[in-house]
Amino acid sequence: MRSMDSRDVDQAVAEMVRVLTLHESRDWQGRAGSLDWNCWTTAAHVAHDLLAYAGQVAARPGNAYLPFDLVIQTAAPPRDVLQVVTACGRLLSSALSAAGPNARAWHWGPTDPGGFAALGVNETLVHTYDITQGLGISWLPPESLCAAVLARLFPDAPEGDPVQVLLWSTGRAELEDRPHVTSWVLKAAIG
Repeated sequence: MRSMDSRDVDQAVAEMVRVLTLHESRDWQGRAGSLDWNCWTTAAHVAHDLLAYAGQVAARPGNAYLPFDLVIQTAAPPRDVLQVVTACGRLLSSALSAAGPNARAWHWGPTDPGGFAALGVNETLVHTYDITQGLGISWLPPESLCAAVLARLFPDAPEGDPVQVLLWSTGRAELEDRPHVTSWVLKAAIG
């Protein structure tokens, strides 16, 4: 399987925005799926993580996360939060496109651009799922992106439908004959 890259991040973010923009007038203060966060906070978290990953790829620190944070005004409506997600997704995508394949930055160890792409796609997909659950929307992440995330971040995941396996691997679904997952480790670092 090819290494994940900026195109995957662009696709995941576009899907999140496509699905959620149709429901931006709903109450985003309700709980996002099984999370303790509400839908608004979960979307803001996606933007935060995309920006954090972009910063890591751009600065390439070797042993820690950069000491910066994203703050979205609490009065911002869901439409604006989704625009921030789009902006942060584009920043990550741009940083990934500019980084050479041998670039490394810290995410619990040295991580290549493909690892950061997988991290961004994973955050976007699973939290879009959480938000859709909270808003009462029937939606599942794209199978091809789920398969790519599993291959990169969850190499020990069981065989099966990539969508259900990713949701199970991140504690969001049940798999027959498997215990419920309550914690997981994303294996983005290489070597």
